[in-house]
Amino acid sequence: MRFASFNVENLFARPRALNLDTWEEGEPVLKAFAEFNSLIEHVVYSPEDKARMIELLVQLDVYRKTSGVVLRNRTPTPQWAWLRANRGAFDVEHDDTGIEIVADSRAAWTGWLELAVEPVDEVNTRMTAQVIHDVNADVQGVVEAEDRPSLDRFNQDLLGGQFSHVMLIDGNDTRGIDVGIMTPGQVDIVSMHSNVDEPDPGATGEHLFSRDCIEYLCRLPSGATVRVLLNHFKSQSGGGGPKRSRQAQGVRKIVDELLAAGETNLIVMGDLNEGPDGQGNSATNFAPLYGPNSPLVDVYSLAAFNTGPKPGTFQTCSITNRLDYIFVSKNLAPLVVGGGIERHGLWGGPKNVNPPKAWAIYPDIKGPEHAASDHAAVFVDINI
Repeated sequence: MRFASFNVENLFARPRALNLDTWEEGEPVLKAFAEFNSLIEHVVYSPEDKARMIELLVQLDVYRKTSGVVLRNRTPTPQWAWLRANRGAFDVEHDDTGIEIVADSRAAWTGWLELAVEPVDEVNTRMTAQVIHDVNADVQGVVEAEDRPSLDRFNQDLLGGQFSHVMLIDGNDTRGIDVGIMTPGQVDIVSMHSNVDEPDPGATGEHLFSRDCIEYLCRLPSGATVRVLLNHFKSQSGGGGPKRSRQAQGVRKIVDELLAAGETNLIVMGDLNEGPDGQGNSATNFAPLYGPNSPLVDVYSLAAFNTGPKPGTFQTCSITNRLDYIFVSKNLAPLVVGGGIERHGLWGGPKNVNPPKAWAIYPDIKGPEHAASDHAAVFVDINI
């Protein structure tokens, strides 16, 4: 049975701030977005809160500043974000003094900030489908899908209904990048368990998992069941190492509890957003998953797993760019009979002028905008 994970970087539409050439370009936008969403959750809006909200909304192109006066940006296509106000008044615009935030608390209005999106290149979407079709997994984990309807539409329209079961549960990320799963008819999704509300022990009031650590219990044709834990750790934007360390510890805690409850067949996979160091030593932040007492085995360490011409899974595929992982419980490790990295949809980086020399790509990919993703798919074959 083949288990696979693939960060598809959205199927049909992607926030513009995530679609720039580098993280550095989009990072200020994403930070402003996160800060504004944090401020609007305050029970009472202080004058300082309101002033900062206006600054952030100018940065996000929701407001515009003209001759020193802040006004609403009335364009139908804002560059970075929309402010959605469904009920109650958040702000008013005065002819002489401009915008005034009139809401004094979160209870005074209902609304949110939403990142502006743009369509994903049509070739890109087709190449994403080609990767998934060619991997032909029995359990396909999908990272950064917009939502379940989009994932289901993708399966029906571009994969020809290759998978009979398509499931995605919205997680903690407000940008529309969630984790989901697809299986063919012979693999049933028996149950699902979300850890979306798990608190972060290192950040009061925050959730531990950036998206979710969703658990899918799958029944295979043999009758065996495997619990798949699919995750997408904190991005590298702004560092995030301590957060990823706590997330790794959270996954380990879930695994330990499942084993203590009598479950044995466990697979942890997804985009963990941190690679080994330049010498190939595993990320220190992932010590709970790699440590000598860990009940998990990294499939990259198994003789049956073939990384191909390069060791990584992201952009240039250097060892430090091995961001996508599959771990199996120790009892499953001897049953691994194969595995690898599918790179045919990977251009190798947004600034590359020429296609990669180390691996072959699909003929339809003529540049980075056509690539299936900046990530390769990773898969493992288990005789179970």
